[in-house]
Parts: sequence; C-alpha cells; structure tokens
Amino acid sequence: MTDFPSSCGTLLEALRASNPLIQCITNDVSMNIAANVLLAAGASPAMVSAEEEAAEFARIAAAVTINIGTLWAADVPGMKGAAGAAKETGKPWVLDPVAHYATSFRRQAVSELLDLQPTIIRGNASEIMALAGLESRGQGVDSRDSSLAAETAAVDLARRFACVVGVTGEIDLITDGRRRVWIEGGSALMPKVTALGCALTCLTGAFAAVAPGRPLEATVAAMTLFAVCGEDASHRAEGPGSFPPLFLDALAAIGPQRLESEARIRAE
Repeated sequence: MTDFPSSCGTLLEALRASNPLIQCITNDVSMNIAANVLLAAGASPAMVSAEEEAAEFARIAAAVTINIGTLWAADVPGMKGAAGAAKETGKPWVLDPVAHYATSFRRQAVSELLDLQPTIIRGNASEIMALAGLESRGQGVDSRDSSLAAETAAVDLARRFACVVGVTGEIDLITDGRRRVWIEGGSALMPKVTALGCALTCLTGAFAAVAPGRPLEATVAAMTLFAVCGEDASHRAEGPGSFPPLFLDALAAIGPQRLESEARIRAE
C-alpha cells in the first residue's frame, strides 16, 4: 500500500522542482484565488479558455482543469476542446462539476465532458452524489451532505468512469473505485471563502501533472496540502477576511517534511 504522507512530500518537492504549466478553465469568481494558490504552491497557472485556443494550449500544458461554476454556452466548446486534446495527448485533466444538478444546461455540459474521460473528478459531497444519480441536499454551489454520505456515490463514479473521485467536506474522501483515502484537517473558515474549492481543483491538476499514472496519489497530495495549510492558517485568522492571505502564506511556506509530519491520512 502507498505510504501516502511520504508520497505527499515527494510530490510537493516534484511540483516545486518542475513548476508545471496548468491550464485552468475555471469560473469568473475563482480566477484570482486559483492562480494565487497555484503560484504559492509552486505551479504555473494559465487561464486559457477561449474556443479558438483552448485545445491548442492544452497540448502545451502539463495538465488541464475544467470548472463549470459560471457557465456560458460560449464556454462549452473551449472546455470540450481542451479536454479532448488532453485525452488525445495523454495529459491528465480534472473536472469540477460545480452545481451541475441545478439546471438542464449544466447537466448537459457535464454529460458531454464526462464522455471525454476525466482523469479526476473533484467536487463537494452533494455534487458527487447527484452526479452518481443519487438524491442530494445540495443548494446551488453549497453542499449539505457529508463526504461519508457520498462514499458509495464516489466509488460508483470512479468505477463507472475509470477515474479518481475526490470529495471535499469536513473529512475529505478520495477513491479510485478500489482504494479509499480519508484526510482530516482544514478549517471551518474555508467554506466561508469563495472559490477555495475551485482553487483546489486547479491544484489537483498541478499534482496530477507531476504524478503521471498516479492520479489517486496526486489527489491525496493536493487535498492534504489544503488540509494542513488550511488548519495552519485558521490558527492565526480572525475570520474569513483574514484567512485567504494567511492560507496563501502557509502554502508558500510549507516544506515536504512538514507536510508529511502533519498529514492526517487514513487509507483503506
């Protein structure tokens, strides 16, 4: 079985050594924080989403991440082009199906993206449950379900689409349909700061870029880094307003050894 804390440290070191270029097709709300999170962690973000260049750029990037948070009809061709190019070139790509259950337009867009075989699906518990066809208590982009409640759905999705599924919550869950990994940490302030989950999707792509063929380990590393740094920042933050800069500082300051020693990971 993988020594996940050690793997997290090794992948963080690899991320900073290679500074991978990550194509972030993300929503309008999250671009700034997503780019800053990648820069703080050691990756290089590129917010390239236009249909005219998204597929071409995906062939240059080390990984592609796609988030449907603020979805427009004009966005979909670029998303599909980038995902298709990533698939053709063997690059990892990550899908964040934000509130996909809310409207038929969003459901159709996600269905078309799933046909392009994402390497990793990352979402909150309500999104993952709804994506698997289960009833969820989600409201808009907010999850009202726990990662424990989403375990069956996550395993089902991972097996159905031959991918890794990462579920965020008070305790995070990552599965490839066979293994299950649980991560503790983070902060109650994190859901009160917009787009941190979207930024995590981009960071997951960055770790996938430096862990070819190991998307489970990559997703565990990204979520562990978030959990450890979120907990660190919460000790000094006075509220959601002071949390983001402290979180970015924590991402930039942490080293591989400390990440390994503070990781709280349980694997099954």
